[in-house]
Amino acid sequence: MHRTRVLLTAALLLAGSFHIAAAQTSTTAPAATAAPAKTDAKTEAKSDAKPSRMHLTMQKLKEMRATWLANKPKYKACRTEVKRQGLTGDDRWFFIQDCMNKT
Repeated sequence: MHRTRVLLTAALLLAGSFHIAAAQTSTTAPAATAAPAKTDAKTEAKSDAKPSRMHLTMQKLKEMRATWLANKPKYKACRTEVKRQGLTGDDRWFFIQDCMNKT
């Protein structure tokens, strides 16, 4: 009896995974076959051109570093205040966040 239940459960799980996989492949096929509007090849190439992921990452890192360098004196003051108050753990991080948001 136990073996029958286990086999039926396994069969249902397997059939469900095939159903999900079939549903995923069938939804992407019509989208790929849709005819795009007529456009010039040069215009299409320019509109599809996106900056590389690496460039976006480097740009974001540079912005983050510039922000950090601008806030470094404020962060140092907040850290000394935290040490003076003796805060630890989450209290410390919440205090620093509040301190950094102050003007």
